[in-house]
Amino acid sequence: MTIQPDLAGVSFAANLAAFGDRTAISVGERSLSYSELAYRVEAMVRSLGPARRLIALEAENTLSSLTVYLAALASGHPLLILPAGGGQAAEALIAAYDPDVIARSSQGSSVLDVRRLETRHELHPELALLVSTSGSTGSPKLVRLAGASLQANAAAIAEYLHLRPSDTAATTLPLSYCYGMSVVNSHLLVGASIALTDLSVVDPCFWDLVRSRHVTSFAAVPYTFDLLDRVGFEHMDLPSLRYITQAGGRLAPERVRAYSQLGQERGWDLFVMYGQTEATARMAYLPPDQAVDHPGAIGVPVPGGAFRLEPVPELDAHELIYTGPNVMLGYAEQPGDLALGREITELRTGDLARQGTGGLYEIVGRRSRFVKIVGLRVDLGQVERLLADLGLSAAAAGSDEMVVAAVEGDHDLALVAKTLAQDLGVPRAAVELYSVPSIPRLANGKPDYPAILALSVRSEPAQSEDVLDADDGHPSATTGSVQKIYAEALERQNVAITDSFVSLGGDSLSYVAVSVRLEKALGRIPQGWHTMPICELVPAQDSAPSGDLGKAGAPGPVGRAVQKWHSKLFASMETGIVLRAVAIVFIVATHIDFFSWEGTAHVLMALAGYNFARFQLTGSRGERLRRQLGAVARIVVPSVAVIGLAFVVTDDYRWQNIFLLNSLVGPPGWTDLSRFWFVEVLVHILLGLAILLAIPGVDRALRRWPWAFPLVLAGIDLLQRFDIIELPYPGQGPVLWLFAFGWAAAVSRRWWQRAALTALALLTIPGSFPSESRSATILVGFLILLWIPTLPVPRGLHRITALLASSSLYIYVTHWLVYPYFVEVSKGLAVAVSLAAGVAYWAVATRAMGHAERWFRHRTVNVRRWRVFRF
Repeated sequence: MTIQPDLAGVSFAANLAAFGDRTAISVGERSLSYSELAYRVEAMVRSLGPARRLIALEAENTLSSLTVYLAALASGHPLLILPAGGGQAAEALIAAYDPDVIARSSQGSSVLDVRRLETRHELHPELALLVSTSGSTGSPKLVRLAGASLQANAAAIAEYLHLRPSDTAATTLPLSYCYGMSVVNSHLLVGASIALTDLSVVDPCFWDLVRSRHVTSFAAVPYTFDLLDRVGFEHMDLPSLRYITQAGGRLAPERVRAYSQLGQERGWDLFVMYGQTEATARMAYLPPDQAVDHPGAIGVPVPGGAFRLEPVPELDAHELIYTGPNVMLGYAEQPGDLALGREITELRTGDLARQGTGGLYEIVGRRSRFVKIVGLRVDLGQVERLLADLGLSAAAAGSDEMVVAAVEGDHDLALVAKTLAQDLGVPRAAVELYSVPSIPRLANGKPDYPAILALSVRSEPAQSEDVLDADDGHPSATTGSVQKIYAEALERQNVAITDSFVSLGGDSLSYVAVSVRLEKALGRIPQGWHTMPICELVPAQDSAPSGDLGKAGAPGPVGRAVQKWHSKLFASMETGIVLRAVAIVFIVATHIDFFSWEGTAHVLMALAGYNFARFQLTGSRGERLRRQLGAVARIVVPSVAVIGLAFVVTDDYRWQNIFLLNSLVGPPGWTDLSRFWFVEVLVHILLGLAILLAIPGVDRALRRWPWAFPLVLAGIDLLQRFDIIELPYPGQGPVLWLFAFGWAAAVSRRWWQRAALTALALLTIPGSFPSESRSATILVGFLILLWIPTLPVPRGLHRITALLASSSLYIYVTHWLVYPYFVEVSKGLAVAVSLAAGVAYWAVATRAMGHAERWFRHRTVNVRRWRVFRF
């Protein structure tokens, strides 16, 4: 790559071609070599032009964003990093610094908004990067970093992690975050590979990526480990994993020790690291072999860096001071500061520290995290530790008048506050504790201490509502508004920003209602939203899909007009939602003989398997079993209630119907007793799988072969379909294979997997049912589910489609009792009333079951609270 001599940039960005055909980036199914990446970067360098200008970049985990990032560094253009997805924070920085070029994301590509051909700013020759300080997204205060600092810190990280060209890192953190940025820099420095993704660790697709791309490392912040616990990480077979890094806040020592020991058992290392944006990224790391014995330490300085301890007399402690080539040039608070050179040579971290055994450093407090109440110094970090000792998750802020703490969950805070005041030696009135659904946090996951302190001036925590963006009138949302949606829809009192729809116990029955509300609040929701933590879901609302290496830029005028026209008439809905709504209408109409279209119930069976894979297969084995049994209960309770009523008021049913056993013990073939076959078979499948997957060996097999496992189940069931074996299961015959096909469709991440499933469907579905039309319906429905993620729905039908999909189970079990009273009057009326009655039953039954679940959880919380405070 040709670089202007007077503007020579960062070498790890400028010398990409030196690594030739080695894989540099993988996105989805495709990979780019270093030569190909260098070609793209060089093309972008030409687009940026020869004149040195201030470039602002909406930094996302996409190839297009990465290309702009590397091109700016390689050609010496100072780069202002904007938050991913744009929004008010990005616009505030643009307004404050008036960049010459803005690289915005549009449909997976970066579109250059060139404001001027020559810069209007005075730019210091060393200035390479402008990054928001930790926790100050949107603030005009930025960290000024030199290209030499980026290069030095990347080299230091590569040295202590022992990076090598064969390594591959998955991007678990955004490029706009200095920690995520450092992962990219250090790997490109040594010719290693980057698996570019914005998938969350709670998404099964992420672990498919880890296995298929032989990922050797990923980066984690403290809340990532909460997510890893939920997905059963300790049971995963990840042979390529070499190490995990942790930074972005203090990880509790017991978690450090536990994960370090787990790594020793599984053959990977845990690197606990310490850093600040002001030091480019990293200042210290804890050698993995020291983590078990010294889990509270930050370790030793990174290569090329050094620490010293400076006394702080008023605190009887020492502040940690860092020196090294990665220290920032200084801060910028206005455009005129971009002309400044180096203003500091050492970094006052603001952390209080001590040096312990083996030269390891340990953080003991924060200089700014001390307040003085009635003459007594109070360490707010110690406040949090005292609350943690009581089993509470809390974050504390304060002033010289009071300590204010936000405590997650429902607890007897009056008793806790009294105990805390005694431990601190301050008056009881100086301690204020507030119960919150979740601790307020910044975009990077760290506690929002100003928001916590502000709790003291409110009678109760503010309820975040969906609001309209003042600029464009589109819906926007906060994490609080999404938490509120989850809390109301899933009947949960305590929803944390690290929770996802799946981790909160969401299933296919509640999925539709939540997705519709989220779409209204967020404007649009990203694919795979149900597995994303709330703190990742809200920033992702405006992000374009990643993974397309060849997309063009923004559409032209005609394209925009067509898009605008289409968006006015249609709204995209997830295919599964549309299929559920259409299928239930066809089922009811066929049973009433309004028209005849058979096969849609079997499409719903495949869809049930599809949703089973999405909602029931995350978490540890115990968590998964509880979730699966809960899902079965939400099917059984409303169904049995209706069947029991039918048993009492009619003579059409028997005891085996009430217990959902007719398919097992009832007469063979189709009779009136078989009307609830779908519910019976689905419950039998779900209970059987819950028992099967509770077996440790089976669980391990599923985690190792997530796509092949359901196909094995399908193959076993197809032995009945082809009469190779015969099992005494009367009724509708074998349908587990359709359920398993849907399951496999949900976990098919590659085109060849979908192609293989298509071939299997073509070989097995035709001829499996009495009529060709039924087989064709099932085949087409399954292929739509497999290949098409969303379908356009007329906006006027959007709400009714969601209602029908949400209440499909309730419509199915009630229509048998409803339509006989109206069919003689009008078959069309009978269909309409049956659908309406099912929707009404759904509204009443879900509310009643929600109250019951809430009562049960509240009772459980009270028992736990009594256990905590009984002494």
